[in-house]
Amino acid sequence: MSEQVLVDAVVIDNKEKPSPLGPGFKRLTEQIYLSEAPLSPTSTSTDPTTILLYGWGDARPKHLAKYVDGYRALFPTAKFVVVLCPILRCLYQTLEARSKAMTPVISACFGFLDSESAADRKSVETSPNNNNNNNNNNNNNNNNGTNRRILVQVMSNTGGMYFAATLNAYRHRFGAALPHHMLVLDSTPGSTSFLRNAGPWSRAMALGASGYLPGFLPFIVTQGLACMFLAALHGFGWLIGASSAAAYSVAAVNNEELCERGGEEAARQRGYQVDMDMFEGTPHVGHMRLHPEQYWGAVAKTWGEAVGGL
Repeated sequence: MSEQVLVDAVVIDNKEKPSPLGPGFKRLTEQIYLSEAPLSPTSTSTDPTTILLYGWGDARPKHLAKYVDGYRALFPTAKFVVVLCPILRCLYQTLEARSKAMTPVISACFGFLDSESAADRKSVETSPNNNNNNNNNNNNNNNNGTNRRILVQVMSNTGGMYFAATLNAYRHRFGAALPHHMLVLDSTPGSTSFLRNAGPWSRAMALGASGYLPGFLPFIVTQGLACMFLAALHGFGWLIGASSAAAYSVAAVNNEELCERGGEEAARQRGYQVDMDMFEGTPHVGHMRLHPEQYWGAVAKTWGEAVGGL
């Protein structure tokens, strides 16, 4: 049996294979990973109980693990839900298919499975993130319905598309906005124009495919092939009348935001409170790597402002 088959096979002896995100993570699907909160939490009553992280397009788990490490340094008792965001799958999936693929995120964040019972609904609806009820009872239980504090981070347009699919899945299931205290936007939202995104998208696809292609193939050739494929896919979508997939989830349900650029004025016009932090001389999704102190300082500051009234 090949190595790839072994990776996807059911492990009969119940031994879990190592997670690419590091110790403590359990694979829920090939895109979604969960790391439960520590059994003996020592967090304050205002630390996030769950951190939901959407990677950029074709981001490798070892790179996303660095963001997990940064958040763990700030909030060591949080539960983590990490979503891998493959570009190709995002482009060919319909919104309905993407939303269905994101339903395990809802179960992981809110502590219930797909039973969708009345008790599940009430637990979600009474969350302080949904109705601004500052109920601080039962602080010893980080995951109960009245003491849930969720921080969401979204990176790049592809991460934004999967987050938007999660919002759609939640609203379809519960008829309400997904509750969370803060949304961190890193290198998103951006343009939905194909011409403006062809370069970054094809580069990300080429990087993701580099491990599966012959080593002698120059990177520029790989990127060129990826760009041609994306152009063909875009052209096919235009021919059949498919609408562009927008990544502007900024105006959905957030209370606090940290944006690289764009979208902030639209959010303010809709009544959201926005914090901005500018990073000089950094590439796409490269801010944390080049300016870690500024990056994590901005996250900690904005989180403190977001939960200041709890």
